[in-house]
Amino acid sequence: MQMPKTSVSRKPPSGTVEYLKTGVFAVVIALFIRTVAYEPFNIPSGSMIPTLLIGDYLFVSKYAFGYSRYSLPYGVNLFPGRIFFREPERGDVAVFKLPTDNKTDYIKRLIGLPGDRIQVRNGILLINGEAVKRERIEDFEEVRGGRLVRILQYIETLPNGRRHRILEESGDSGHLDNTPVYAVPPGHYFAMGDNRDNSQDSRVLNAVGYIPAENLVGRAERLFFSHDGTARFWEFWRWPFAMRYGRIATAVE
Repeated sequence: MQMPKTSVSRKPPSGTVEYLKTGVFAVVIALFIRTVAYEPFNIPSGSMIPTLLIGDYLFVSKYAFGYSRYSLPYGVNLFPGRIFFREPERGDVAVFKLPTDNKTDYIKRLIGLPGDRIQVRNGILLINGEAVKRERIEDFEEVRGGRLVRILQYIETLPNGRRHRILEESGDSGHLDNTPVYAVPPGHYFAMGDNRDNSQDSRVLNAVGYIPAENLVGRAERLFFSHDGTARFWEFWRWPFAMRYGRIATAVE
């Protein structure tokens, strides 16, 4: 006696299931890229003017300095210290977790390396007792409340040849233009904002202080968007006039 054949019909997956699977895959890929390659950040304050402006959006290389718990979403503590560590170079613009709370993201320029002695004297940066070359250039111009403000601007050349612009709004008599000597501990870095008189950075030990290597998130690499803040999110018709087209896709020096 021949038994009847049993056939199983497989329904093709519904469109909803496919959309969900695609969404999950997209999220996983995005998290992977954000964790091991690049993470986007925006600039909410003026401490890095003129290098970075309020309203800049940039990509930060996560692999530039290797990985720590702060490379992972929410700072998940999967391993101690850093793996695949690469020593930052003097002058790198870096995102790091604020050492005083290990949660807040800061972006500054790494001026001091482990073992360095850093001091500011009459506005001049000294590294290991040697004055860093500073060259006066054209004023930086900024509009505030409808009024044009001119700010003293210099090019600073670090001992390794890295050059970058800095501002001295209060001349050389700002409250952080004369400091004690800071001895950077092993495994730590010293960071300063390029807007020297308007930056809370490693010069303020009880607010920022020395940055542990573990707290480094990554190196700022390239801008991908920038706007001047004159258009609100819903004012889409003003977006084209608020964008700083000349800054898009420029490298962070």
